[in-house]
Amino acid sequence: MSDALKHECGIAHIRLLKPLEYYKEKYGTAFYGVNKMYLLMEKQHNRGQDGAGFASIKLDTKPGERYISRVRSIAQQPIQDIFAQINDRINKELTEHPEYQNSVALQKRHIPYIGEVLLGHVRYGTFGKNSVESVHPFLRQNNWMHRNLILAGNFNMTNVKELFKNLIDLGQHPKEYTDTITIMEKIGHFLDDSVSKIYKTLKKEGYNKNECSPLIAERLNLAKILKKAAKNWDGGYAMAGLLGHGDSFVLRDPAGIRPAYYYQDDEVVVVASERPVIQTVFNVNFDDVKELEPGHAIITKKSGAVSIKKILEPLERKACSFERIYFSRGSDAEIYQERKQLGKLLMPKVLEAINNDTQNTVFSYIPNTAETSFFGMIESVEDFLNQRKTQAILDGKGGLSAETVTEILSERPRIEKIAIKDVKLRTFITEDSSRDDLVAHVYDVTYGVIKPTDNLVIIDDSIVRGTTLKKSIIKMMDRLHPKKIVVVSSAPQIRYPDCYGIDMARLEDLVAFKAMLELLKDHNKQDMIKTVYEKCKEQVHLEDAKVKNFVKELYDQFTDEEISNKISILLSDESVNAEVKIIFQPVSNLNIACPKNLGDWYFTGNYPTVGGNRVVNKAFINFFEGNKERAY
Repeated sequence: MSDALKHECGIAHIRLLKPLEYYKEKYGTAFYGVNKMYLLMEKQHNRGQDGAGFASIKLDTKPGERYISRVRSIAQQPIQDIFAQINDRINKELTEHPEYQNSVALQKRHIPYIGEVLLGHVRYGTFGKNSVESVHPFLRQNNWMHRNLILAGNFNMTNVKELFKNLIDLGQHPKEYTDTITIMEKIGHFLDDSVSKIYKTLKKEGYNKNECSPLIAERLNLAKILKKAAKNWDGGYAMAGLLGHGDSFVLRDPAGIRPAYYYQDDEVVVVASERPVIQTVFNVNFDDVKELEPGHAIITKKSGAVSIKKILEPLERKACSFERIYFSRGSDAEIYQERKQLGKLLMPKVLEAINNDTQNTVFSYIPNTAETSFFGMIESVEDFLNQRKTQAILDGKGGLSAETVTEILSERPRIEKIAIKDVKLRTFITEDSSRDDLVAHVYDVTYGVIKPTDNLVIIDDSIVRGTTLKKSIIKMMDRLHPKKIVVVSSAPQIRYPDCYGIDMARLEDLVAFKAMLELLKDHNKQDMIKTVYEKCKEQVHLEDAKVKNFVKELYDQFTDEEISNKISILLSDESVNAEVKIIFQPVSNLNIACPKNLGDWYFTGNYPTVGGNRVVNKAFINFFEGNKERAY
């Protein structure tokens, strides 16, 4: 993705099912879980670079012994930072207490972070300040072991205001107005309620206070607590939580918007946001890693019993398609093939744009994450050329010379590495994005491979705002003096805000929205903008189920091609000599390439939850009124 876009978070959960002595004997270290957690988080650092956090719980500790550890960081390399802190503390304890070296029992008792239940999180901030207080896991503390709650998630809720009010109605006084705190307190309320009810029951059965504690842990019904807490949640989420005594869970939203995968054997239960991460870290096969079904939770009791429970009734599956296009690492077997298919499906439009003139066309990609789609596009070019070669030979009817046949067979796609990102410069200039001249030099270009008669085809993952394309990429490509620059997006036009975890909150930031507004102006239809604004305002106080996405009415005035052509104009300017053409993936092709991930609301406006329509209308109201606030 050429535009800088914050998105997604990543979760990692490990539950060791054997005593720590087992891992010491088999793997040579009692720090097995900590080491694996480092790898799980590092392999998901693509999902979050604003911050990282780690928490662990020790099972069966004695009163007075610390059993919860947590460390969080917003350093430039937060994962490295938190595990450096953990390492330093472990090494300090082992150096000062040599007797710990050969005793797992002493290590567990005295060294923090070594536990059987572990939770990690990598964060991209889409809401709130980027301070260490905003970094997961969050901790809700209590002297009752079972009431301690540690929470981390990859999520955004569309109805935080309603959920916040619910807490107030319950008599609580939340310390912050954020969805993370709101969700944690919601779960915490029903956790407290459940503990109290079990305690009263146990007292009636004749148990004393001290005897009640382990029995409460046994009788806690985590699935029931989650059902009550999540009843009114509206959003996309993969929510992970640990209870102080050792129960743990990961809950996925009922539309399957946010991803969650798990693996279980007799040694460990693992949950992460991406399948290949688990495959790599635990060296297991593709089929060994399961996808957590929408609306379900994987729950591990302190006893080690593991179950998959339906918490919420699943909705129509609308798993985020952006996961397949860009967010998840492309090392997943399915995602790799899907990205190649996205490139292949674009080829008819590309050939049309270059008038089938492959001899005078150079193909490349930008940024590096578009490489897999590029491979698919090139395979399609090769198929096209092979068909043309076959036809040329057949047309010759055996009268072709060897030289002519050799010439026909020698034609192949012209592939070049045209742009190379200057990472250091990128890091420097993000401190002041207004320095347009510096922005224009984010990429170095390869000179000497483009002729003035050439088309230059560049494939990108997706085009969100178009800022980097306009200020940097297109101008730098133009320095190579091609006849035509064709920028190909493997994703469709991004027309609507996301409200489930991706940082696309304002309509006016989206280049497709800007293009649509320009087309309204060109066709003297500006009055529709106010009409849609008034329709959105009328819905502010309606029930969610009755709210409609009226912004669609504006886009419906124009074809995809008209909007693409206008985007081509907006992303070029008088200083660019080459003709510029922008090509977008049709939504129908996206659904063919990614048949299991049909969540496409940012392209179509078809939101999978009722809160989505409210968010898009709020975003339009904010745009019309000049309000720069987020719509959720």
